[in-house]
Amino acid sequence: MFEKTIKLANGVEVPQLALGTWMIDDSDVAEAVGAAIKMGYRHIDTAQAYGNERGVGEGVRASGIDRDQIFVTTKVAAEHKDYKSAADGIEESLKKLGLDYIDMMIIHSPQPWVEVNQSDNRYIEGNREAWRALTDAYKAGKIRAIGVSNFLKEDIDNLWEVSEIKPMVNQVLCHISNTPIDLIEYCQSKGIIMEAYSPVAHGEALKNEKIAEIANKYGVSVPQLCIRYDLQLGMITLPKTANPEHMKSNADVEFEISAEDMEILKNIEHIKDYGAHGFFPVFGGKL
Repeated sequence: MFEKTIKLANGVEVPQLALGTWMIDDSDVAEAVGAAIKMGYRHIDTAQAYGNERGVGEGVRASGIDRDQIFVTTKVAAEHKDYKSAADGIEESLKKLGLDYIDMMIIHSPQPWVEVNQSDNRYIEGNREAWRALTDAYKAGKIRAIGVSNFLKEDIDNLWEVSEIKPMVNQVLCHISNTPIDLIEYCQSKGIIMEAYSPVAHGEALKNEKIAEIANKYGVSVPQLCIRYDLQLGMITLPKTANPEHMKSNADVEFEISAEDMEILKNIEHIKDYGAHGFFPVFGGKL
């Protein structure tokens, strides 16, 4: 079981490998979370938009593991671009999760989902207001760490210029064949820890012969190679599954990819079409 942690700018330690719970129904997610925690996972990622915070909280509470040993991340809905809706959403997340505090909460997207890549509106004031709500909840001890998701450089700068508490993480789509190196390096230069969701490219990586060839070289599966790739980029990595067998193999990533192979993987041809997934590969997924 991969058990390394990453320290955020405020000193909070975050387990680098997390269980992603997008598209796992609320009625099923408690069982998935319980299985993951029993296996050794200590970081669970959810969101208001996933509709499964209640079940995630149930799985955490029923795990038998002390609360301070499990790191729970959730996300402010992308549509919450004013202080009141963001603040109310934070309280609702706490209530649904049934937890006394949230370990980390992040703004899910700089734009509401209906406008992602469809609009030039970057919601400068709206994101600042949502950030102010997160900051107040952080200062009140309701959240241990705060950050953003799917934010580009301009979106980061918009908050950085005016924020008392700076973003600690930026969670983005990052996988072999779609690695936003410039954004990763920019955020890391500011002390922002990067998080990678959809490390297996929504399954598209399984179809890539070059990725399979390198995975075979290391005697690992394509998903294991993809997860290890993001971990070696220094990113918190969030493979999503409700399957305990996949959870186990996803966490069996103690091997090391050579510097030479990392460069090859960084430069593999970009996936141009995510098919019917409904994602926006320019900077992030729809959810």
